[in-house]
Amino acid sequence: MTDSGKVILSGMRPTGRLHLGHLEGALKNYLRFQDGGARCFFMVADWHALTSEYANPRDIRANTRELLLDWLAVGIDPDRATVFVQSDVPEHAELFVVLSMLTPLPWAERCPTYKEQQQELQDKDLATYGFLGYPILQAADILLYRASHVPIGADQLPHLEMTREIARRFNYFYAPGSPVLPEPESVLTEAPRVPGLDGRKMSKSYSNAVFLSDPAPDIERKLSRMMTDPRRVRRTDPGEPGDCPAFNLHQVYCTPDEIEYVMNGCRTAGIGCLDCKRVMIKHVLADLGPIRERRAELENHPEQVTRALERGNEHARAVAATTMHEARGAMGLDED
Repeated sequence: MTDSGKVILSGMRPTGRLHLGHLEGALKNYLRFQDGGARCFFMVADWHALTSEYANPRDIRANTRELLLDWLAVGIDPDRATVFVQSDVPEHAELFVVLSMLTPLPWAERCPTYKEQQQELQDKDLATYGFLGYPILQAADILLYRASHVPIGADQLPHLEMTREIARRFNYFYAPGSPVLPEPESVLTEAPRVPGLDGRKMSKSYSNAVFLSDPAPDIERKLSRMMTDPRRVRRTDPGEPGDCPAFNLHQVYCTPDEIEYVMNGCRTAGIGCLDCKRVMIKHVLADLGPIRERRAELENHPEQVTRALERGNEHARAVAATTMHEARGAMGLDED
């Protein structure tokens, strides 16, 4: 399936090392768009990281480097995709300011994740203008590159709809006959559920993650101790795969025959939990091995990462400057 003709914008916040959830939920889709011929912009969203990490921003730059290493190691190709850092393109801030002026306050307040994240991250004070306004910054990110499609999960659809409404409002005021900011479409990505070692969503903040850069012995140790069906207290106790967090990883990584084998073995107590996990662990190790090797090579040649980022930043700035020139012109702010 080709994605030729699509302009894709997606980004990640640099808040720590990437893990299996990022790989299965986002990065493999990045590769699909890149390999399918789409014009891809992959952004390190460091200003977005500031919305929650403003009190301790020192790690953002180091995490940016770690994120770039993981992206390139997974297979993001700077020759076929534009890889850049949000704060290195000043036009993001400029368009954010412009869009903030015309976005009604209730639009930002109704964003579902605004209250959800305030409840989830109660250890942080998120009652800030930056956190309230991050959907508008997100809209600026997307519209600055005139993305035609944005890969998102179903829970993020309200964010994209707000971006479309903001673009519509800008064009209504300033470019009614010839829209400057196109309304992007969603590309719904059905990411497989990747549970953490304790059964909750895999997350660095929960200390339950398998990182892409983990050494093989650490990966094997972590997954060997992963939570399983609580029914299986003893080796002879039968279980139910649907209630086993580890089985979710089997569904992501194992073959149909292997899945049938572990399902039958679990329900009949024909195999133990560790033997069951080993079927899945070998696939995870095989999947992450080449990524870890490429990452080690990049760490030994940091100039490759620097060149990729410099080239990506330069291209992103050129595209962003063109959009802002046309936006200012539509508003009557540029003399020409």
